[in-house]
Amino acid sequence: MTTLGDVQRPLLLLLLLVGLTHGASEVFVVKDSNGTACIMANFSATFWTSYKTGHGSQNASFSLPSSAEVLISNSSCGENPSESILTIGFRKGYSLTFAFARNVTRYQVKAMKFTYNLSDTEIFPNASSKDIKVEESVSDIEADIDKKYRCVSAMQIQMQDVIITFHDTTIQAYLSNSTFSKEETRCKQDEPSPTTAPPSPLPPLVPTNPSVFRYNMTGDNGTCLLASMALQLNISYLHKDNTTVTRVLNINPNETLFDGSCSAQLVTLSLRNQNQKGNVLVLQFGMNASSSVYFLQGIQLNMTLPDARDPTFRAVNSSLRALQTTIGNSYKCSTEEHIPVTKEFSLNVFSIWVQAFKVEGDRFGSVEECVQDGNNMLIPIAVGGALAGLVLIVLIAYLIGRKRSHAGYQTI
Repeated sequence: MTTLGDVQRPLLLLLLLVGLTHGASEVFVVKDSNGTACIMANFSATFWTSYKTGHGSQNASFSLPSSAEVLISNSSCGENPSESILTIGFRKGYSLTFAFARNVTRYQVKAMKFTYNLSDTEIFPNASSKDIKVEESVSDIEADIDKKYRCVSAMQIQMQDVIITFHDTTIQAYLSNSTFSKEETRCKQDEPSPTTAPPSPLPPLVPTNPSVFRYNMTGDNGTCLLASMALQLNISYLHKDNTTVTRVLNINPNETLFDGSCSAQLVTLSLRNQNQKGNVLVLQFGMNASSSVYFLQGIQLNMTLPDARDPTFRAVNSSLRALQTTIGNSYKCSTEEHIPVTKEFSLNVFSIWVQAFKVEGDRFGSVEECVQDGNNMLIPIAVGGALAGLVLIVLIAYLIGRKRSHAGYQTI
């Protein structure tokens, strides 16, 4: 089993709802000992992360509150003129830090750090850990000296287990007159599309069938999931030129790390692209003990689409009932299965053989085949039966014809 440690989990429905509100837009100012502003920032932000509970992983999403303020003791115009720091604090144990650096012509946010408090039961209910966690990341925020950095579009910073999305952002460091400059450097997301040629809809990408891979999950009580399958994402989204684009993307096992969790009522398998940390697919298997069945009850997808109008693509459905099988048995289907998740996303599954919860000896139990495979077997049987019937009819007609032809003659 490939281990991710505390792997990032994709978003639940809560994230989709919270993501509609960007939080309050605030102006944050750092001043030197003379009261002169050296850093100014104005933006709103939302945060997403996952955390562990006694029943598996949960997701948390929250916004930068209007009560957020500059932490003076942790912010500085810098003894070294090339280094300045802005630290914003909110709630209890939360902070967001921007560390700036400059050269002769440009300045940049060379590092970003986010600190959050898992003992905050309002945001992290039932968290197993009560620690203060720290995440760090580089960023592409940079601008010309004496110009403000401006980004109207959503801008996403991906850390190890945290995704921060900034909205309507204005930042300037190394101010010359204690106010935002009238000139600005715009972010890449705001740049207009090339006008040398009229934009055209991108054609759908239809790759070959994905590769089959075996995913095993083990918990405290042994193996809780055996899964051999090939997976394919079917996604629709709005392109930067406002055309609707459909993409079919294979899950490549050679580029995928997997992890998950086992509990009495829920088995989770999380797949993450090791080259693109923000791309995560989560499959959740649930069970109904009273009817002795288990099934795929939840699919969640979080990924980045660089050519999309909104690069952050999220989809979740926690009320599915796919791949249903008797507990103790395995589900097998050679035929491709299409599982609708949302209007914009569906999952294609190929050559699946899966068993969740009650797995004995790390071996698949008795097989329950999908309806599609059963129908595929009926087709040749039906065709064979029809051909046999046709041959029988022709033979009977031939015998009847011969008998009638002999009846017209008499023996001499």
